[in-house]
Amino acid sequence: MKIRKEYDSIGSLNVPENAYYGVQSLRASKNFSITNKRLHPKFIISLAEIKKACAITNRNASLLDSSLATAIINACDEIISGKLHDEFIVDAIQGGAGTSSNMNANEVIANRAIELLGGCKGDYSIIHPNDHVNMAQSTNDVFPTAGKLTVLKLLPDAINELQRLYNALELKSLEFNNIIKMGRTQLQDAVPIRLGQSFHAFASVIKRDINRLTKAKEEMLIVNIGATAIGTSINVSSEYLYNIENNLKKVTGLDIRQASDLIDATQNLDGFVSVSGILKTCAVDLSKIANDLRLLSSGPKTGIGEISLPAMQNGSSIMPGKINPVIPEVVSQVAFNIIGNDFTITMAAESGQLELNAFEPVLFYNLFESIETLTNAVMTFVDNCVSGITANEDRCKELLEISVGITTALCPYIGYKESSYIAKTALKTGKTVKEIVLEEELLTKDQIEEILDPVSMTQVKISSAEKAITVEEKYAI
Repeated sequence: MKIRKEYDSIGSLNVPENAYYGVQSLRASKNFSITNKRLHPKFIISLAEIKKACAITNRNASLLDSSLATAIINACDEIISGKLHDEFIVDAIQGGAGTSSNMNANEVIANRAIELLGGCKGDYSIIHPNDHVNMAQSTNDVFPTAGKLTVLKLLPDAINELQRLYNALELKSLEFNNIIKMGRTQLQDAVPIRLGQSFHAFASVIKRDINRLTKAKEEMLIVNIGATAIGTSINVSSEYLYNIENNLKKVTGLDIRQASDLIDATQNLDGFVSVSGILKTCAVDLSKIANDLRLLSSGPKTGIGEISLPAMQNGSSIMPGKINPVIPEVVSQVAFNIIGNDFTITMAAESGQLELNAFEPVLFYNLFESIETLTNAVMTFVDNCVSGITANEDRCKELLEISVGITTALCPYIGYKESSYIAKTALKTGKTVKEIVLEEELLTKDQIEEILDPVSMTQVKISSAEKAITVEEKYAI
């Protein structure tokens, strides 16, 4: 293998002759063999977008020669289009507050720009990674800005999948709206509920998650580009500082806004913690729904069995015919991982000291993973589970009729004490609530039929003076 010798402040290293990365990238790759995972592709694109916007700004400020700027911009465009990503060799988790990632980008862009100008890779007398590609920048404003751009690239897919889940749950709520079942509190029989109401409740919490994530994007639009080392904009011209925001907007197509307090924006990562917290909340909601579906589909003969989930694969290597709720199970596992990621993100943000947080790499690694795994989990949840759920109406009716939970509806008519007696007697004798009420002559047959009508027990009674509205209208979100 042919090599070229490159130098840094530590010494020299032999770099593969055809490599677009340089000595600092290579040294970092040797130092940080941590996850064996490289930078996220969208993060690489975000770095290139920033470098492009910076080159444009420096060129317009007459600080960067036009021909050099053009070569840098063209190199960035190639990376943005998906080229040269394999040249980003540093580990996703690294020491140095992200400097290795920033220098990896600087070196790849510089060497490709040199090549476009007819030079040989490594001839930094033509275009230098620091002096030209990194002009008016620091890792400390490039890296967090790239992190926010990446979050903004990832969140729309997550939101879209959650919207699909919301739509699927709403469809099921309508499909199951006329099916009456027993509600349960603390895993004990409670009072009747329509199966459609249960699914509408699932949809409602997902809608809140969508709204939270949509609002979270707003904070990610505020970036610290132009802050350089600690927020004081050292080595930055006034023309650059004034124009970088607008040029980054043009390059990314996003409504980027430069932070009003660049020192604060360089020190603090609370915006990322906020996004992670919302993802965690969503994960908790998803896992709760997944657990409910597992319980409601349990059996099929000895469990609750009120719904059936699509059979996706054999469930046991030893028990023939067993089908497990594998999709809800994987959703919960993703949720557990996101909750763990949130703790890592929290500690990384908390551990920043003075003018810089050095722990952004692990924060971004976990945050990007949380967004992507949530997106993928919701996708499989919709396609391989929720959309194919069916109701076991006969089973719902059977459990409703044998339950003593309906005695709650009797309280306004015969009192709590008598209702409690009826419930205990039903459990002891196996008789139905209706049978005991009639035997004790507490109510007439017509009265008991009206009071214990399942439909009337599951909807708010509307007076004749009130406008009648549908469930869908009442709970429109």
